[in-house]
Amino acid sequence: MWELLKAGGILMIPLGLLSVISLGIIAERFWVLRKERVSPRHLVAQVWTWFKKGQINKKNLGILRANSPLGEILASGLLNHKHGREVMKESIRDAGRLVNLRLERFLNFLGTTAAISPLIGLLGTVIGMIRVFNVITTQGVGDANALAGGISVALITTATGLVVAIPAFMFFRFFERRVDELIASMEEEALKLVEVLHGERDSEGL
Repeated sequence: MWELLKAGGILMIPLGLLSVISLGIIAERFWVLRKERVSPRHLVAQVWTWFKKGQINKKNLGILRANSPLGEILASGLLNHKHGREVMKESIRDAGRLVNLRLERFLNFLGTTAAISPLIGLLGTVIGMIRVFNVITTQGVGDANALAGGISVALITTATGLVVAIPAFMFFRFFERRVDELIASMEEEALKLVEVLHGERDSEGL
């Protein structure tokens, strides 16, 4: 393996770094974007229970905000529930936009890695072919070993660029979809709370 990496040349270093960082991001996003962590079940029902018991206070709102991204959205809505349905919904939307940015953290890096890794591989291909033509120019086509060195750089960097890019792009799309689903789920839960607090929905469905 080490010999293979050496044969790819200096461009294997950025490709290796991109690969390691991407793996770290993928593992971190799998941990952070768990549904039970982002949008816990029965959280809206718990908030409704607090509301009925008159326990919507600074302490419980702080606990709710720290509980999960959904809790943060609900807490923002509860702070404005006395100002009417539309104001409450707008505060929920504002909080949702901030939560969405945090859930998409590092995803741009994965997308960028998927885009530039093949280009780095292509650069390696160009460098390798330049070496091949230089050898042909100076030594002719009789030195097979010299020619093979340039060709190996071309092939190895191209292959490595694709090996890094394909999983990065796959997980970038996967996590984008997961974030969209989580945001939609949290919006639905938050709207349930708005409708219950303003008498537009039966609390039995929470």
